[in-house]
Amino acid sequence: MNSILLAFGALDARLATQCRALSLRRHEVPVRIGVHAHERQGAQRMWFDVDLCVKLAQAPADRDHISQTLDYDFVREVIAREVGGQHHELQETLCDAIATALLQENGVHAVRVATRKPDIYPDSASIGVERVCIKPW
Repeated sequence: MNSILLAFGALDARLATQCRALSLRRHEVPVRIGVHAHERQGAQRMWFDVDLCVKLAQAPADRDHISQTLDYDFVREVIAREVGGQHHELQETLCDAIATALLQENGVHAVRVATRKPDIYPDSASIGVERVCIKPW
């Protein structure tokens, strides 16, 4: 069994013991991205996987109410805002922009963002980029 909290905890044990992990998997968005001429013709499918370590003080879940955690809509809104309507050259810069924006949220202490383009090579499931960012304690 894989645990994102344990993976983050390998970087800093406090992430595993003082945070709650929230995840969004294979969020699909059409994105205008790529450096090649044929990639500039229209949007491509992209998948986004996001893991957030949210400090327990900001996501105590001591009551069964949305105010007791971080709303997943926030993650989707950040992705939509960073994707925007413009053309992106690189997955790397888009991935970094999303990670940076997510980390600005109060209570979010660490993020992992992975982007994947599934329709690039016929002999490969996808190509992708991953980034991990942590705020100083």
